[in-house]
Amino acid sequence: MSGSPVVAVLPAAGSGVRLGAGVPKAFVEVGGVPMLVRAVDGLLGSGVVDHVVVVVPAEQVHDAVGLLPGRPVTVVPGGADRTASVAAGLAATRPDAEVVLVHDAARPLTPAGVVRRVVDAVRAGAPAVIPVLPVTDTVKTVDPAGTVLSTVDRSTLRAVQTPQGFRARELRLAYASGPDPATDDAGLVEALGEPVATVAGDPLAFKVTTGWDLRIAGLLLGGAPDEGVGIE
Repeated sequence: MSGSPVVAVLPAAGSGVRLGAGVPKAFVEVGGVPMLVRAVDGLLGSGVVDHVVVVVPAEQVHDAVGLLPGRPVTVVPGGADRTASVAAGLAATRPDAEVVLVHDAARPLTPAGVVRRVVDAVRAGAPAVIPVLPVTDTVKTVDPAGTVLSTVDRSTLRAVQTPQGFRARELRLAYASGPDPATDDAGLVEALGEPVATVAGDPLAFKVTTGWDLRIAGLLLGGAPDEGVGIE
């Protein structure tokens, strides 16, 4: 598999409602640059991704193309949910791609090292690879009334990030199996009975979901917090 093309699918169809920005999440700026552009450039800048397929709402295709000139990028319209959007992106990947990454556009600060670790692990033979971080907070299960039922052993828990990496054959097979909507592509491959390997994630690969996340991202980039975005 060494030297085979690596293609990343970047679903970017989130509405951005929780950001309160009035535009799709991927088009919200972090440090003056749309998250979509930062995510694409982060993937390509890793040196191990050859092409990126960006998936956006149909009405945003033209805008997305305009944001990404001169890059090895294909922009396609997405589906009704994330699973359908990833499937649309997967259908548009190069047929000779043997490694496919699926990455969240809402993780615009993901370091290149995370991308490289994922790709290296797939090239080394893992059918599916996810970057993870240890869970540091105490986790409890509670009943519907809010009463604690038990304390979870966090030593075996991991928080999952992206990009997630796959041998293209396994990911295509997982989607061809008619999956239910999912937020975790590795779970679909896991359902096929394939092992899922882990590599070290990075705190910078956090997902920008709320106004608070957006402000943190802006501060990490050394800029002022974005105006007009509330904290939830």
